[in-house]
Amino acid sequence: MGAGFDARLRFNLFGPLEAWAGEERLRLGGLIQARVLATLLLEPGKVLPVGRLVAAAWAEDPPATSSHQVRKAVADLRRRIPGGDEILLTDGPGYRAELAPGQLDLTEFNALVARAREDVAAGRRTEAVSALGDALALWRGPVLAGDGGPVIEAAATALEERRLAATEQFFGLRLGLGEGAELVVDLREIAAQYPLRENLRGQLMLALYRSERQAEALEEYGRTRELLVEELGIDPGPRLTKLYEDILRESPELSASPPTSPAPAPAPPAVVESPCTLPYDVSDFSGRERELDQILAQARQQGGAGTRIVAIDGMGGSGKTSLAVRAAHRLADSFPDGQLHIDLRAYSPDQQHVSRVSALGTLLRALGLPDARIPDDLAGRTTLWRTMLAGKRLLILLDNAPDAATVRPLLPTDPGCLVLVTSRARLIDLDGAHWLTLDVMTPAESLSLMAQTLGEARVAAEPEGAAELARLCDHLPLALRIATARLGNRPRWTLQYMADRLRDETRRLDELSIGVRSVAATLRLSYQALDEESRTAFRTLALHPGAGIDVYAAGALLGTWPRHGEDVLELLLDVHLVEQPEIGRYTFHDLVGSFARGLHGGTLPPAHEAAVDRLLGYYLTATEVACKTLFPGRRDIPSGIPASTFELPDLKTAEHAGEWFARGQNTLMSVVGLAVRHGYDRHAVCLARNVVFHLNAHGLLDEFGELARTAVAAARRLGDDALLGVSLANLGVACWELGRFTEGVEVAREGRDLAARLGDLATEAHSDSTLGLYESLLGRFSEALAHLERAIAKERELGLHRAEAESLTILSTLYERWGRYQEAVEAAHRAVELCGRLGQHENWLVALIDLGFAHMGLGEYAEAEAAVARAREICGDAREPGIAALVLALSADTAHALGDTERSVEYARHSLRIVESSASPIRSARVRNVIGRVLQKHGEHQEALSLHAQAHELASRLQYLPEDAYARLGMARAAEALGDERAAAAHRMACDELFTSMGVPRDRRRR
Repeated sequence: MGAGFDARLRFNLFGPLEAWAGEERLRLGGLIQARVLATLLLEPGKVLPVGRLVAAAWAEDPPATSSHQVRKAVADLRRRIPGGDEILLTDGPGYRAELAPGQLDLTEFNALVARAREDVAAGRRTEAVSALGDALALWRGPVLAGDGGPVIEAAATALEERRLAATEQFFGLRLGLGEGAELVVDLREIAAQYPLRENLRGQLMLALYRSERQAEALEEYGRTRELLVEELGIDPGPRLTKLYEDILRESPELSASPPTSPAPAPAPPAVVESPCTLPYDVSDFSGRERELDQILAQARQQGGAGTRIVAIDGMGGSGKTSLAVRAAHRLADSFPDGQLHIDLRAYSPDQQHVSRVSALGTLLRALGLPDARIPDDLAGRTTLWRTMLAGKRLLILLDNAPDAATVRPLLPTDPGCLVLVTSRARLIDLDGAHWLTLDVMTPAESLSLMAQTLGEARVAAEPEGAAELARLCDHLPLALRIATARLGNRPRWTLQYMADRLRDETRRLDELSIGVRSVAATLRLSYQALDEESRTAFRTLALHPGAGIDVYAAGALLGTWPRHGEDVLELLLDVHLVEQPEIGRYTFHDLVGSFARGLHGGTLPPAHEAAVDRLLGYYLTATEVACKTLFPGRRDIPSGIPASTFELPDLKTAEHAGEWFARGQNTLMSVVGLAVRHGYDRHAVCLARNVVFHLNAHGLLDEFGELARTAVAAARRLGDDALLGVSLANLGVACWELGRFTEGVEVAREGRDLAARLGDLATEAHSDSTLGLYESLLGRFSEALAHLERAIAKERELGLHRAEAESLTILSTLYERWGRYQEAVEAAHRAVELCGRLGQHENWLVALIDLGFAHMGLGEYAEAEAAVARAREICGDAREPGIAALVLALSADTAHALGDTERSVEYARHSLRIVESSASPIRSARVRNVIGRVLQKHGEHQEALSLHAQAHELASRLQYLPEDAYARLGMARAAEALGDERAAAAHRMACDELFTSMGVPRDRRRR
């Protein structure tokens, strides 16, 4: 063996990371070195890509130089570890740790546990106990003493589960060998650390019983039962219950005398316990056995490189969720790293479905990540989610999916995972999915389900009544279950009596024939059981349009304090009319909500109209406060609506306000819709203005455009020209972000003319700025300059520094495209200064980017790098991936100009990876042109040609003349390098025509 297999070398992962060379403890460097080494040691012999090590080394967003720092950390570790070059090996795209037996506590632990398993199989229980004792003695604490970051913590959690499994087996074997009293102290200590593990509790009960402490053993069961009911809402499992009963009757089987007696709490199977958020599996599942077998067969198929997806579609009430949940529970043992469920709420009436960003946040929290470590943006969450699942075997149930676009970011890339999807519509563009369509049940299947839930004798006694009941329920599983559940709770009712009630139109809503409103007909009895005050609260709370309601919104709706609103919601929770996905937040089940809203009828009574008014006022005031916190310098627009007097959540810090907006963005969009439906157009306009600030800042451009149009329509109905002008200004920005230039020009012109008539100088300036932006995008530089100069002059005169900074960034970009680089620098400098004074990072970032491009145009590469370095520092605040991609693209260009080829390529590749997530076609086109130019300098002509062609396709479709010209120029240069003179000539002629039309001198066409 080489130096890398020095017998004196030893690594210890369990606890603080240790490396020993004989008696000498090695110094490993800082936290980054420790995390990189620990990650490699957690999977010895396996090649880990640099990206995986980056994710492990940084708990939050890694720096732009993270890959380089990982390589430096590996080199440093090799120097510090004797023979490190033969232990930390470079292998293709990553690194691996190559260790000999006995050099790592993890491998030693695995070997001892495996030996114990063999000893048990061979009947050598004493030897197995010895091996497990040696294995457990290796533990000194969690990996890296709990300072490993989310990636290492996930692995540490799995290792902790393996330790607990070994611990349970260790005590189970000792109990099987007849021990008892000597185990009580150790078992009591570890059971206190893990109070919900029933195996440990059972082992402690048996040890107490054998110590002639029967009363204490029974008390232990009572404490366990109380804890399980309080924490999880469940009773102890059958194994623990049987042990309790055996202790009560002093069963001889519990005696310690025969050493071969099987322990009543045997070691669990060698399956790692992991997060499970699946809904409970109904015990009387019936009628879908054929479809269940199809799902199980498809899910268990081996082979294939991609993620396995099994998708179920069918009408509402056809039992998609029940079937998927049953399949998930049947498959759980095959996916030991966890089983996760999330309801995407695609079919909740009057509610926004769960966004991709929110869904990823829910899934990451289920894996144990705190909010502080979860990125805000879609790209960051998608990357972290897939990193967390690398190498794992996880089952994920995505319920009520709205479309394939929502599902795709939630899909793991590891082939060891399985995804189950349910949707009412078949998502035909979800590639690679195996689809199963559910129809209504057959009459025979309906009778089978009824027999399962009511008992065969009761159904057989009334065959005609059973058949009619199934028919009136339209053979839908959900409707049948509701009907039979009522019959099960009323043994004196006959099936025919239940059918008669459903046949009566006063008892059965017309919607029963399609299954949805059957819930309303059944829930009516539960509703009528409430007292009058609770019924009123139930109807009032159902006015809330979002997927979830917190105690503050409940207080506003009910006209009371949040604490009283919480009390009402808790009462409804007790009778299962609402659900509680998290503390302080409540939801109506889809069907309960449909029933509740149906109680209002066609028009609302005055009391409920007042409740809507209170709710809209609450949300308008809350969003105003949040916007003042998050967007200082934003112009105040008088709404004419009094501020709400109801208590608000804490929105005084940027962290709290941002989190509140992020968690409630779908609800806020639904609230705007509620205002429109009830004729509160003024509320709709002002609410929409507040919400679009958040949507734009987070790159949610489609939602931004939708809400901006809603505001314009409401302002027109309202006849308020001042609010219409503001709404048109926001819609103009949305059209730019979405690449809808023609519409944007019309909107901006209307807004400017309207503001001029009203004497609204601020809105007129904003509209001029927007028109300047559009004129520059369309290549009409002189017209753009005139608009921007007017806008900046007005904004400076009015002291609108935030607006002036935005206009200056547009002006700087215009000058840079025009080849007037010195003027571009001056405009960008002024914008940077204003943004720094305001602390506005979203504009500050854009201004720094503009400054970097302008310096590059002048050949001032060091100054350009200084600007872009500052941009990289604050780039984490950019929610739209196109912004971050543009920073990295400019970084690649400046790095190349300064001779740092390696970093230039690294920045370029990173930029291309994240620009795919951008919703802005404008930024996508520009990034592709910049990276194409950089790759051209690196000799990657074919890839450069492809990127410029993509930019050309985007720019020409948008009529984005400047970027189209640079795309053509890049295509010409790439074609020349590839020897295609004919294509090069055609591209060059096209770009010359474009540049000439824009008035860009030939010697200023730098890009």
